Amino acid sequence: EVITAFGRMGSNTGSEEFGVTPDMMTVAKQLTNGVVPMGALIAKQEIYDTFMEDAGPDYMLELPHGYTYSAHPVACAAALASLDILANDKLIERVNSISPQFQEMVHSLKGTQYVADIRNYGLAAGITIESAPGEPALRPYQIAMKCWEKGFYVRFGGDTIQLGLPFTTELGEIDSLINALGDSINELS
Repeated sequence: EVITAFGRMGSNTGSEEFGVTPDMMTVAKQLTNGVVPMGALIAKQEIYDTFMEDAGPDYMLELPHGYTYSAHPVACAAALASLDILANDKLIERVNSISPQFQEMVHSLKGTQYVADIRNYGLAAGITIESAPGEPALRPYQIAMKCWEKGFYVRFGGDTIQLGLPFTTELGEIDSLINALGDSINELS
């Protein structure tokens, strides 16, 4: 849940959204809103207890595994502040309120040249672009650069444009992004 936790899917976690209870879960980027690097492992109590049985004396508080930057005070402060803002500003509720419009807007690109597939959930979307013959990932790169010229940073991986919107995004900003994306795709020869 490095990307899907803390609201991206419209719930606290993607597993919560889909009714799955994982044995273990990793969380990261959204824990600090990407301000400073931090990750965490969340484990069921029985798994934690199993690790702790052979961990040594009772005063050992952590799972015994390798780590370098555990409990960095700046990262912990950023995580606590991010989680407070997420709750106090009701950002998960906001994700749920604008997700239907985001879905409608991103799927409006269906039928645009080179668009092979569009999928989304919450404020995340992937738009698969048909590969240029013999040049995989070229078109998404070109689209991303054209979007950059229009004032938008758009990620791509392989032949997929990847969107992960900030929770505070306004509908007008989403509309501008999707228009810029559509224009950028249509500018390809």
